[in-house]
Amino acid sequence: MSVRVVLASASPRRRDLLARLGIEPDIRAAAIDETPHPGETPEQLVTRLASAKAEAVPRDPGEVVVAADTVVVVDDQILSKPADDEDATRMLQRLSGRDHDVISGVHVIADARTASAVESTTVTMRAMGSGEIEAYVASGEPADKAGAYAVQGAGGIFVTRLDGSDTNVIGLPLATLARLFDDVGVTLFPR
Repeated sequence: MSVRVVLASASPRRRDLLARLGIEPDIRAAAIDETPHPGETPEQLVTRLASAKAEAVPRDPGEVVVAADTVVVVDDQILSKPADDEDATRMLQRLSGRDHDVISGVHVIADARTASAVESTTVTMRAMGSGEIEAYVASGEPADKAGAYAVQGAGGIFVTRLDGSDTNVIGLPLATLARLFDDVGVTLFPR
């Protein structure tokens, strides 16, 4: 792929997912306020934040900007990144033995064309003991993850089922991204 891609995120997971497609993006993390608006649904939140991140980063002509935002939702409550270890513990206790949804908004800009989409995946977690949660939180892995776990890391031992995109749960749904690239006229792979 000869197009230059800008990733509007400092997430190493999103960078690694793009690398699966042979894309080595230029990292330009966007600093935006991620506070949910009153009455905003999770889908509206991730759509707004992905768009704001994409619009916030500088870009040169010919560059394609990719931005995403991911949240975990349980009982209609958004779980973002934990504030501290206690918050991570509370989140994991809440997710233990239950289903929850991971929802990502993705926004792509290529010159004057834009495209957005929302992807949702249902994740089933097994029941976790308090010692497991304590040890997992102490590992540090939950610190910067929505919902306080990483399915691609040690947190994967708690996940028993995914209904939907695994790359969405990691933070960037690749099939959705490929469709958005098509929508803005960028070809990932010749057909």
